[in-house]
Amino acid sequence: MSRPESAAELSALYQDLILDHYRRPRNKGALENADTRVEMKNPLCGDEIALQVAFDGNTVSDLRFSGRGCSISQASASMMTQLVKGKEAEEIKAIGRRFRDLMLGDASAAGEKELGQLRALSGVARFPARVKCALLAWNALETALAERST
Repeated sequence: MSRPESAAELSALYQDLILDHYRRPRNKGALENADTRVEMKNPLCGDEIALQVAFDGNTVSDLRFSGRGCSISQASASMMTQLVKGKEAEEIKAIGRRFRDLMLGDASAAGEKELGQLRALSGVARFPARVKCALLAWNALETALAERST
């Protein structure tokens, strides 16, 4: 596959990736034997997420989500679950901080390889009302990690 030549081509590629995760979400559904369950809502737009996380020591061994919402919130949740599965809590927290930076307009974060497919959501920073949509699943995961460490 050739690399996109222009910003327009990159934007189209990112849009396709977001729509793919929205239409065919990864890790969506119930997780049997979850250690932690967190439900969150964005009251401004109605997005909802229920996140179930299983741990093996300090590592997220599996996680699944369910819920409904816009393409941004659901794609972000799908991408997040793929990226953090098998990672330790501290690494997940660091990735979460960089993703939050990206959503708040830090252009340097768009080049961070550790964000993987989440970089496709970089354009969300131009729409402040949509940032909460992109961060909903991450806020749920942050809560799950905090509950696990207490």
